[in-house]
Amino acid sequence: MDSQTRINQLLRKGCPDRVGLFDHFWPETPRLWLDQGYPTADGSPSDTETPPADPAVFFGFDMRPCGGWFDVNPLRGYREVLEETDEWQVVRNGAGAALKYWKHKSGTPEHIDFRMTSREIWERDYRHYLLSVDPQRMDIPAHRRALEAGRAEHRWTFYGHLFIFETMRQSMGDITMYESLALDPGWIHDYNRVYTDFFKAHYRALFEQAGLPDGIWVYEDLGYRNGLFASPRLLQQLIFPYFAELVAFFHEYDLPVVLHSCGGITKALPLIVEAGFDALNPMEVKAGCDLFAFAEQYGDDLAFIGGLDVRILESNDRETIRRGVSEIIEGMKARNARYVFGTDHSVTPNVRYDSYRYALEVYEAHRDY
Repeated sequence: MDSQTRINQLLRKGCPDRVGLFDHFWPETPRLWLDQGYPTADGSPSDTETPPADPAVFFGFDMRPCGGWFDVNPLRGYREVLEETDEWQVVRNGAGAALKYWKHKSGTPEHIDFRMTSREIWERDYRHYLLSVDPQRMDIPAHRRALEAGRAEHRWTFYGHLFIFETMRQSMGDITMYESLALDPGWIHDYNRVYTDFFKAHYRALFEQAGLPDGIWVYEDLGYRNGLFASPRLLQQLIFPYFAELVAFFHEYDLPVVLHSCGGITKALPLIVEAGFDALNPMEVKAGCDLFAFAEQYGDDLAFIGGLDVRILESNDRETIRRGVSEIIEGMKARNARYVFGTDHSVTPNVRYDSYRYALEVYEAHRDY
């Protein structure tokens, strides 16, 4: 069974031959691993100019991201550097938001300033830019090349992008967003209506011009370490109707849909299932997610991708890794869960290359159903 068939079986309630394999990495992790023996993309000696090998290819992951990202800001291509040092820069984007980014490491940008602070500003300055398809928002040739490469490797290919919740946060900022969720739900509905139509139209153009992948990932962080960012009732009223509409849109193309949501999302599981998502990632342990409980309660409806506490790998202790990896895989198999092995929040630079390789050795010893 090749990777494409295996993941299709996992996501479509079939009978795969083994637990799947996929993970995300912090961008700097493979680069730091070059000094620990990890190969470069072209096999040449490591240096500051040669990129590291693609982990999805090198480690033989079953899933392969193939793009799908496009410019979602109202002012396409707008980027104004407001302040800069050797370590970071503050950039204003096409939604009027000024965000502070590290230059040499990844991380969530710091919120500095936002201009979209009222419905009037949204309607006057931004809304109208999102009402039609703009092909220049998408790099169609790059998506097509990535999709063809994934197909040639017989991997399960997917497009991925944010959706309304993350787009809203990076447009309005947390204060305006949460105040408006409570005090001006009409604006939230209008914003979400416009953006849902926008995403559907641009995905449709992407499918027609670059090709259909095997599935879709939707990246929407609904929680933090202590729980959800908003109550289940509010999410049900203002956010999840649009999630369900987007999932139904993808299902019309026969594409399974994975929801990636970090943080403590346990109380949102009924909404996630009701919206029709086919799989969930990454089930963050330190935010209170219990993968085994999820599998027991929602295993008939969802496949699960990730869930290994990354701190187990960060221990860089073989016995800790052996015990943690074997327990999670055998525990999911015992619950008849459809499972793709991976971490609960990406592989960090604190994980050594040898530790990750050993984790995969343990996975291989336990992966068969």
